[in-house]
Amino acid sequence: MQRMFIAWGAVLMALSVAIGAFGAHMLEDRIGADALAVYETGVHYHMIHGIAILITGLLAGVSGNSRGLFWVGTLFIVGTIIFSGSLYVLSISGIKWLGAITPIGGTAFIAGWIALMVSALSGRRQSR
Repeated sequence: MQRMFIAWGAVLMALSVAIGAFGAHMLEDRIGADALAVYETGVHYHMIHGIAILITGLLAGVSGNSRGLFWVGTLFIVGTIIFSGSLYVLSISGIKWLGAITPIGGTAFIAGWIALMVSALSGRRQSR
């Protein structure tokens, strides 16, 4: 689990840099300021949660694999794909109904942070 989350975190971080650079250099003149702000929000949350996934992998290495940490990392990955992904597509395509999907990713982020708190407070090691 440790290696899997570190790998996922590294890939998502690399993508966040590439996607952010694409937005800064290729989209700035092609989409409006409001759409660019939406895109940048996606990059911001993408990067924060890429780091959170890396930290989850490191925690699994220090404290051992647990069902709780498995769900933390999984929720952060799903949240990044849904939240940031929907904002990227929304800002580039203008498809407004994608805005209804974004909160699902945000909910996954919140659930991941709560799962991290529960995992930290439980102090139990469980093999997954």
